[in-house]
Amino acid sequence: MRLKLLSPGEMSADQKQTYDESIAGKRGKPPPPMMAWLNSPEMARHATRLGGFLRFDTVFSAAESEIAILVTARHWTSHYEWYAHKRLALQGGLDPKIIDDIRDRRTPQFDDPKAKMIYDLARSLHEGHGVTQPLYDEAVELLGERGIVEIIGLCGYYTMVSMTLNTFEFELPAGEVSELA
Repeated sequence: MRLKLLSPGEMSADQKQTYDESIAGKRGKPPPPMMAWLNSPEMARHATRLGGFLRFDTVFSAAESEIAILVTARHWTSHYEWYAHKRLALQGGLDPKIIDDIRDRRTPQFDDPKAKMIYDLARSLHEGHGVTQPLYDEAVELLGERGIVEIIGLCGYYTMVSMTLNTFEFELPAGEVSELA
């Protein structure tokens, strides 16, 4: 870890307020990257609120959201992000074969066209830096414009998370080994 993470007793009033708000939310604990973001308390406050919305309040189920998050973690080879969200994806009911395919950079086989579209959009955003017109048209049909916006939000937010975790070299919990090469 490149950065000393503050304990609540070491935080300024602004940092502590953001920390307290994060543990009072649906997560019940501060998301690890927020502990780095606390070096900019106002950014941490806004980013954590956005993250809470994207994790819990989009139009997507947990499994659907985790597809976009795992594609993002894999794109950035974010070891901690992958570790955390693989578990959440499994808890949310995402097929382990889909998770393994994303990890191994294989295109998963989806039974659900909506899940496939989330994967295709996330992959296109990361690898193609945008979305072709045919893909966009199909996405509007399957997900609606709100769905497209929220997939962009998931990919963008979790890109920032991945960059934070990678830059500050967040370590996996003791005894855990990264699955990403």
